[in-house]
Amino acid sequence: MTIEIQQPTERFVTDLGWLDSKHSFNFGDHWSPEHQGHGLLLVNNDDLVAPATGFGTHGHRDMEIVTWVLSGTLEHHDSAGHHGLLYPGLAQRMSAGTGIRHSEKNPSADDPVHFVQMWVQPDTAGVEPGYEQKDINDALAAGGLVAIASGKNHPTAVKIHQRDAVLWGARLRAHETVTLPDDQHVHAFVAIGDGRLSTGEELAEGAAARLTAAGSREFTAGGSGAELLVWATA
Repeated sequence: MTIEIQQPTERFVTDLGWLDSKHSFNFGDHWSPEHQGHGLLLVNNDDLVAPATGFGTHGHRDMEIVTWVLSGTLEHHDSAGHHGLLYPGLAQRMSAGTGIRHSEKNPSADDPVHFVQMWVQPDTAGVEPGYEQKDINDALAAGGLVAIASGKNHPTAVKIHQRDAVLWGARLRAHETVTLPDDQHVHAFVAIGDGRLSTGEELAEGAAARLTAAGSREFTAGGSGAELLVWATA
């Protein structure tokens, strides 16, 4: 059983002027033997994109990519003909499969867009590329952890091609507590706000707890509340 805390300042940083990106794991030219993913979660990028800029068309293969907007709007186009406008509370999944090309742009002329993009290894290679989005704001407003993306057919979630992974999310009020999933690998990322684990570890905004076979643990939001993203995987 282990609990490892990654503080916000311990993340890799990419600053391109138009992009301020914080990487929880190895990404691009950033590499460390300590940050090669957690369970099936390989990428957790916390991105801030300036107005009227974004990622040009680029390709992916054999990856389940989930995008979650925290503020602003993100516009998606891909080579399979899908188009989406992502906003807070709208879950998006893109299955790269045999190969897909896409772009992600901030359509606003005035406001930045802040989002988290997460990559999970699929359980089957070479699937047909796919796309899905689903508004789950009502479920989040009801409280507690809500399935955002799942390979286990959760009704609120977009479907990913990985039977051993679920992304949970919560918008917690001040001092609200949730019980984290009891899975082999749990990655709890504080996207907004702060809080504390029941074992005493403090988590500031941008921090993550990497739990391995840690059993049932609780997270309690701080005085300003918190938005929590939790991957539970094999």
